Amino acid sequence: MSLTDLIYDAYDRLKKRVRHSELIYSHYYSEQFGIPLYFKCENLQRTGSFKIRGALNFMTSQPRENLVNGVITASAGNHAQGVAFSADLLSVKATVYMPEITPPQKVQATRDYGAEVILTGRNFDEACAAALEAQRSSGALFVHPFDDELVMAGQGTIALEILEELPDVRNLIIPVGGGGLISGMAVATRDKFPDIRIIGVESVAAPSMSASFSAGKPVEKPVSVTLADGIAVKRPGSRTVPVICDYVDEIIRVEEEDIALAIVSLLEKTKMLVEGAGAVTLAAVQNRRIAELEGKTVCLLSGGNIDVKTISQVVERGLIAGGRYLKLTVELDDHPGALATLAENIAATRANIFHITHDRRSKTLAIGRTDVSLELETRGYEHIKDIVSYLEGKGYRLSVM
Repeated sequence: MSLTDLIYDAYDRLKKRVRHSELIYSHYYSEQFGIPLYFKCENLQRTGSFKIRGALNFMTSQPRENLVNGVITASAGNHAQGVAFSADLLSVKATVYMPEITPPQKVQATRDYGAEVILTGRNFDEACAAALEAQRSSGALFVHPFDDELVMAGQGTIALEILEELPDVRNLIIPVGGGGLISGMAVATRDKFPDIRIIGVESVAAPSMSASFSAGKPVEKPVSVTLADGIAVKRPGSRTVPVICDYVDEIIRVEEEDIALAIVSLLEKTKMLVEGAGAVTLAAVQNRRIAELEGKTVCLLSGGNIDVKTISQVVERGLIAGGRYLKLTVELDDHPGALATLAENIAATRANIFHITHDRRSKTLAIGRTDVSLELETRGYEHIKDIVSYLEGKGYRLSVM
């Protein structure tokens, strides 16, 4: 069967087992960007991401005898949960190899779906190598996170849902890591709608797909720490890259600050919590990374499984990126009333003080002087400039952190 046929087959197989996720029109973002903008909300999918589609399609396509020894996979997050949930649904044993640095919440979520979790290796590649070695000796079926046609076909069903609801869509903006998602969606789209523009988005911290797209073959690139950990892949798939080169129009990169700002923006404007890998699509639009964007546009929000411990850090980073948070240090005379006067001057700028600390012990301070560190809520970059200018005009020596 062709990949197109596999996608339609997957659509029939999955429609009663996965959610037909919402396609939401955003009045706010449409007005802001001057185009009709929609969100395809796979962050609200079962297990919190699109990954269940590929995993479940792969497993339900197998003869029962292929599943007798269970399934095995490697993942640091969403694919692990998709495989674990699918295996539980089909009463199949699942073993998931995860890197030792995987956040405890993701490990527990995978175990909660009934999978055996083995923590090994410093990163995904080492965990995957261990999983493949175990697969050879156990006879279990390996479920690849992206480089498999049945997995690609399952992910491609998202495009069929979009086209069913919005056949006059002009642009699809899709997160890209290993390529299973965008390759499946691109083939499903091009089959009947060859003029729709298909754009992949990755983080600058994980640029392997844009490098592969330019080279016309899989290229390995180092991965840095990124908010978009779900699409942080060192080397994309040997099956996915040729499809992407044939069917996708462009691959663009977004900065980490752009991703943080998009997460915060989605939380505020849509009341949805979206992980970094899912928010890259809005980040690309929000920061004007895509040239000549016209007509109805769908941003795929691919997942919502963000580590609770990192949410506050992401929010702070997003506020900084949006000019809504200012951290500065001011040197004062250490006498009664000096701090109160500083607070009055800050109030005059209409900034709100989040947090304040005093330091009299710094070796760089002269006797009788003190450093005051302040965290302020601000209204944008112009407001920040006004605050700094106002305080300097009042004679304060300060440094912005």
